[in-house]
Order: sequence, then structure tokens, then C-alpha cells
Amino acid sequence: MKRVLTAAILIPLVIIALFKAPLWPFTLLVFGVALLAAREYLVIAKASGFRPFQVTSYLFLALSFAVFYVIAEAISTLSPWNSGAGGAGLFGMFFFWGLPGVTLLAPLVLLLVGLRREPLSQALPDAAVSYMLLPYVGFTLGLLPLLRAAWNGALFLFYLMLLVWCGDITAYYVGRSLGKHKLAPRISPGKSWEGAIASAAGAVVVGLLLFHQVNPIAATLRSAHLLRASGTTYAHGIASVSGVFSIAPAWLVASFAVAVNVAAQLGDLVESALKRGAGLKDSGGLLPGHGGMLDRIDALLFALPVGLIFYVAGLSRYFAPVLSTGTGYVR
Repeated sequence: MKRVLTAAILIPLVIIALFKAPLWPFTLLVFGVALLAAREYLVIAKASGFRPFQVTSYLFLALSFAVFYVIAEAISTLSPWNSGAGGAGLFGMFFFWGLPGVTLLAPLVLLLVGLRREPLSQALPDAAVSYMLLPYVGFTLGLLPLLRAAWNGALFLFYLMLLVWCGDITAYYVGRSLGKHKLAPRISPGKSWEGAIASAAGAVVVGLLLFHQVNPIAATLRSAHLLRASGTTYAHGIASVSGVFSIAPAWLVASFAVAVNVAAQLGDLVESALKRGAGLKDSGGLLPGHGGMLDRIDALLFALPVGLIFYVAGLSRYFAPVLSTGTGYVR
């Protein structure tokens, strides 16, 4: 019951923040989630016998989010038709300039901080565990404002989250009722192959429904003032947004759904392994029925990079509305 009540409260709040919050409060909110997850990660690291550099880790986490926000602001200036193609250039700029600046600097600083560690044999493992916080929590959650800044990025993230949530629910209930073959008994004895397969199948079904009904869903969101309205004029009035989306091909949607689902399940297993290795049942007690923040977002941490790859590789074009020129619709 606690699990259901917590979800019933959190999911509407997440949806409102995703669609309504301006970019900088949204980024700040995600950063707050990252701080909570980082705290729990560091607790797990300590319980595993390490002594992570907490202050330095938090500082680099904040720096990485600052980089994400700067790039997100640049992406938000793009028109809907180059938020995928032109956005790919900005994503590339981020990954080849902004992100390496943090990834190269952070381990060197952490190794220098480790020089003060006693015994010195702990300097390297403690620095490595501290650094892992960045790609595991910081860089993954930082993709939220990046994708959110793209045209209709909130709708894309909403779809991605629905795939993760529906896959998780399907795996939970099918696994409990039909699960007989253990998926990873050493890591998570409660997970089964039956639940995992049903989760992937459920994600595909939900994905096909969502993408096939994207126009009615978008219209509903517009009527609720959660999605920007159609009719925006571009190119000095030559073309305007029709509010109509192209339907993504079934093979692409199925590939996207399976990839996101598999990544989400792997994320769940990774966090379970970290907790089991540390001798902990939950990463925290922040969310009744769900454990800690890291317990709640573990699947999303692995699903977001997969979502980014699909978005930049071409899925973004199905979240850009068709152009109305007065004589017909064009891309």
C-alpha cells in the first residue's frame, strides 16, 4: 500500500515538473534528486569498506550539472526541425568539450586528494569509487535537462519514463505470479526470467500504443496546457507548426522500447548488486515502500543514455511537428 501511495503522489509531481517547470528550476530540481542519490551512493560505498571523498565528489557533481545546464540552454534556442539534427551538433559539442573537461579533471583532482589518505593503499580505490559517482548519477541524470530542452523533449522523456515504469510494473507482478526461473539469484533472488521477458514485451506493447497515438496524446496534453500549443509561426510567416506528428515506424519503436527496457533492468540489477555487496536492503528510507531515491531511479539511470542515443540517431524527428505551408504539409 505504501508503494502505491508514494507512486500516486510522486508521478503527478514528476509530470507537472517535466512539462511546466522552466528549464533552470527543472535543472535545479533534477540536481536536488542527484544530490539525494549521490548521498545514498556514498553511504553504499562506505558500507562496502571504502572512504569516498564526499566534498570533492559533490563539487564535481555540481560542476557537471552546470555544464549540462549551459548546453541545455543552447539546445532550447533551436527550432523544432533542427533540435534533432542541429541538436546532435550541440550534443556532440557537449560530449567532446564540456563533458571531457569534467571527466578528465575529476579523476586527477581525486587522485591528488587521495595523497592525504592513510593508508596510501586506499588512495586509488577511494578515488575510483568517488569518481564513479559522476558517470553513475551525475552524467545520467544530467541528460534530463539536456533532453527536456529539445523541442517537445518533455513529451519524449514522458514516453521514456512510461516505458521504464510500465516495464517495472509488469516485471513485478508477472514475476510474483509466474516467476520460476531465477534471473540473477546471486544479485537479486526475487527477479525471474519470466518477469524480465514479460517486462520487455510489455514495454514494446506500451511503446507501440504510445507512438501510434502520439497525436491524440499530444492534443490532450495541449488541452491541459502541459504541451506548447500549435500555430507558432516561423520563417517570416511562410510556415507554421501544424501540431501534427509523424508516426514512427513500428520496428523503430519496438527497438527503442526493448533497448530502454533492457537498460532499465540492467540498471536495477546493478544497484541491487551494489546494495548486496554492501550488506544493505535499501539505499535509504526516503520514499515509503520504495526505499531510497537511488532505489527509485536506478532503472532510469541506465535508460536515459539509451534514450539519448535513439533521440539523436533519428527518433527526434517524430517529436517535431509537421510544417504547414498553406499548400500542404512538409517536414
